Amino acid sequence: MNAHILPVAGAMKGTRCPKTSMTFDGETLTVTDAATGHSASLSPASLYHYRYSTDGSGKKAHDVTGVAALDSDGLVLLDLPGDWRLPHLRDFATTAGIPLVDGCNHSSGKAGSILAARAPGWQRLRGLPAPLLAGWRKPLSVCAGIAGLGVMIYLGTIGMWGAWRHVAGLGRFLLEVIEAKWLMVAFSPALLITRPVLVRVRRWQVKRGVTVGAFGGPYLRMKSPRTLTLYRRTGVIAEFPVGRTLAQARTLAQARTLLLYRYEGLSGLFILDPTGRPLTHLPGRWPPEDLQRFTQRNALSLAVHR
Repeated sequence: MNAHILPVAGAMKGTRCPKTSMTFDGETLTVTDAATGHSASLSPASLYHYRYSTDGSGKKAHDVTGVAALDSDGLVLLDLPGDWRLPHLRDFATTAGIPLVDGCNHSSGKAGSILAARAPGWQRLRGLPAPLLAGWRKPLSVCAGIAGLGVMIYLGTIGMWGAWRHVAGLGRFLLEVIEAKWLMVAFSPALLITRPVLVRVRRWQVKRGVTVGAFGGPYLRMKSPRTLTLYRRTGVIAEFPVGRTLAQARTLAQARTLLLYRYEGLSGLFILDPTGRPLTHLPGRWPPEDLQRFTQRNALSLAVHR
């Protein structure tokens, strides 16, 4: 039996509704992104309906909603941000014969941990047009930062710091609304200085084995001698107690081994428990030298499969 479903609103309140759709033809689930013309066909083991709160960094947090297609190991095959209404999803999942997990009542930490476990070759279809001026973002952001610094200095010299604070606050709000956060430096010129400094600090930490992962992306760090923590720019995504024995693994998911793989153009990192079961998957490039230093410093095991 065929089934079809569309989102009704954007992933966050006030954002554009994605032009994505899910169709089941009796055998295969097909997802189409009308904004980019991309489509994907898959046979997921389940659908995960999620809602989690973003870290507002001192500001008001925002709820993000969407649906993820998971494989039999619970790894994300496809992520579809957007407001997919639960009654519609239930009808669709029932017709398609795909189990639906309603995770809207899960904690943000649990939802983030599930979404961070990604299968090799996973995709995210946003259903939105490609951003304009994508190739010019870096030079434009630097120019905007210099202009913002000039305005800040000028207003400061004439004693109008209050006016600058209002302008900066309004600008940051508007950039979030129009989804152009890459221009945030125009209203926070200090980023011109702090970002290069933070990049150097991260490189120094990576060389010492304190952390591993590229600046701006996911990275690993030992929050304590017994806890391996996965971070993104928004904060903590998941925490894994560090297990040393099989007995510990039977009572609680414990991290023990980092598995680096490269296969047919795909690369990434698995965090495994003492039994070899994957706890999470982090696609992307992870330099083996950095992982070697990190695992040696923190008494973890490292395996490399090429």
